[in-house]
Amino acid sequence: MASDREQPTGEPALRAIAMPADANPSGDIFGGWLLAQMDLAGGHTASQRAKGRVATVAVEGMVFHKPVQVGDLVSCYAAVQRVGRTSIAVLIEAWRRPHHGGPQIKVTQGVFTYVAIDADRRPRAVPPDT
Repeated sequence: MASDREQPTGEPALRAIAMPADANPSGDIFGGWLLAQMDLAGGHTASQRAKGRVATVAVEGMVFHKPVQVGDLVSCYAAVQRVGRTSIAVLIEAWRRPHHGGPQIKVTQGVFTYVAIDADRRPRAVPPDT
């Protein structure tokens, strides 16, 4: 897992504070909530690269290495890994910083794949990077 010196990969794409409504009775945040935050971060990054609307089509298998607790600041970092004709793969890392401070800790990462779509929600070509 992350060493003490490891830094996030990619650009900051989202920050959120984990709240009690996002947790189980023990105070650990639901994995689905964290996946949703990561998808928001990756969707924003992919839509910027696609210059328009995108839809999530796949998420590579993920492992949650560390828990996120109520009050933690969750930061998602995103980096475009691959661009196809209609698809964009984005590496997303989720890091947490404990509520009362301390170093960031990587909790999970995954590659989310998005497809650029048009107004009719049909796949469209990703424009060249400018």
